[in-house]
Amino acid sequence: MKTEFLLSRRKFINSMSLASGGLLTPTFLYEALEKDNFDALKDFDASKDQTENEAYWKKVKTYFDVSNDIINLNNGGVSPSPITVMEAVTKYNKLANKIPSFNLYRVLDKGRGPLKIRLAELAGCLPEEIAINRNATEALETVIFGLTLKAGDEIVLAKQDYPSVKNAWLQREKRDGIVLKWLDLKLPSEDKQYLVNEYENAFSEKTKIVQITHMINWNGQILPAKEIAAAAKAVGAEVILDAAHSFAQIPFKFSDLNIDYAGVSLHKWLSAPFGTGFLYVAKDKIKALYPLFGAPEDQTDTIKKFEHLGTRSFPIEQSINDAIDFHLTIGTKRKNDRLYHLKKHWTKKLAKIDSIEILTPKSKEFSGGIALFSMKGYDKPELLNLLLNKYKIHATMVNMGNLQGIRISPNVYTLKSEIDKFIYAIEDLQKV
Repeated sequence: MKTEFLLSRRKFINSMSLASGGLLTPTFLYEALEKDNFDALKDFDASKDQTENEAYWKKVKTYFDVSNDIINLNNGGVSPSPITVMEAVTKYNKLANKIPSFNLYRVLDKGRGPLKIRLAELAGCLPEEIAINRNATEALETVIFGLTLKAGDEIVLAKQDYPSVKNAWLQREKRDGIVLKWLDLKLPSEDKQYLVNEYENAFSEKTKIVQITHMINWNGQILPAKEIAAAAKAVGAEVILDAAHSFAQIPFKFSDLNIDYAGVSLHKWLSAPFGTGFLYVAKDKIKALYPLFGAPEDQTDTIKKFEHLGTRSFPIEQSINDAIDFHLTIGTKRKNDRLYHLKKHWTKKLAKIDSIEILTPKSKEFSGGIALFSMKGYDKPELLNLLLNKYKIHATMVNMGNLQGIRISPNVYTLKSEIDKFIYAIEDLQKV
């Protein structure tokens, strides 16, 4: 797969050289393609566990231009991009601006094929099953509105799914008379059988679609997607996976989950430019799925029919490559180990405080770097404002059924000393 990418990428680079005007030369890009641009991280033995090596993560932090005044613990919303990614956006924008109609459509657009090869390798699928778009919401709504469904068809989904996705289903319910069977999951949970049974018990001979949020954004709960998908397939249903928070945060492959569709936001845990994502559609499902925007008739059987978005930002799209470079330098497993370690560090300490309730699973099987907590004596807005104004810590609040509290989501540039400042802030508030 890597050889295929390099050959395809070289063709793209050669086409760019005609339009670069010296801004980007083939030599420069070949070196960027095959050379590790993150030399500072080479000082650390790749074979060793770096989870608790703060020297390593301090080096990682140097590749980000983030605020020194506020500790950002809301990376689950949108993550900052590494400096190399921001620089790539600038370079590609300058290139595009030289002759926009030529460089956008005849040069930068040619890079989508090589980029799909790289994304497919990360996702565990075929390049021809990926359509690059702007975010998971767009990807999932493409599926929701593109499926052929009739009145009475049943869709199984959870109240804890993402709001914009739920709204899309509600619109289809009004328009088409489909039946939405809502699960109200009792979370957090580390009972795999309970979670699978909740979905399976809702299935019937009318079940056509099962939607699974792989990692629930409210509290970081990981659902057993593979087992739920298997149960859904047993009754002949198709499976949609919301992978907005799981992709590039926890190790998994689409091919292992037996799903039909998925939506991904790359500006979260891959730290790609804002407004980047992709849609996954299993090859045998492409033909029957209508695109959200009209596409040429000759693309009925190809993934390209989902990429007719009108004028788009090709510079931002191509800069996803640089985010992949950075991600691979650390690796999904190492990132997952680190984020889980930070989550475990603060939740374990705060759980000892009587007024604190941790609303996220403890184990790594059911959680990653995102966690939710509630604190007696403070309402959510008050606590959020105190964290920001008094302690210079940015987080976000959650209001979803029994999941009520403050969500904390660090990233790879987050140092343990910053997590300790957060712990101190909460402990300090207990003294008031």
